[in-house]
Amino acid sequence: MATDGNNGSRGFAALFRDLTENGVALVRGELRLARMEIGDVVAGIGRGTGLVAAGAVLLLLGAFSFIAGLVLLVGDQWLPADRYWLAALIVMVVAGGLAFVLAKRGLALISPSHLAPRETVATLKEDEEWLKQQLTSSATSR
Repeated sequence: MATDGNNGSRGFAALFRDLTENGVALVRGELRLARMEIGDVVAGIGRGTGLVAAGAVLLLLGAFSFIAGLVLLVGDQWLPADRYWLAALIVMVVAGGLAFVLAKRGLALISPSHLAPRETVATLKEDEEWLKQQLTSSATSR
């Protein structure tokens, strides 16, 4: 199949070598592109995580400021003789009670019994019963 080099045709071995070299170069290029894209994705995840963390810290500081303002309001407006310690105690008890209720509800939502796929389990039991009926009816019909 080899032809002579004068007419511009190439032999099978030369074509196969070029195909192999170009295929390897293509795979290397694709891997390089994938590495760059994954790097961009990881960098984006890092930036996003940093922004979420900064937002969470600012939200927490805002919540602390709100609670401090609430203590000052209760101590100044509703309690006699500016008893801020009592206002702080009242706000702490209310916030603790609210935190307890929220935590209890959250734990109930993520309990294993609540996470079980009830409808799927019921459907699987129905399918099991149907299959048993099919097997017994086919065995008795023979």
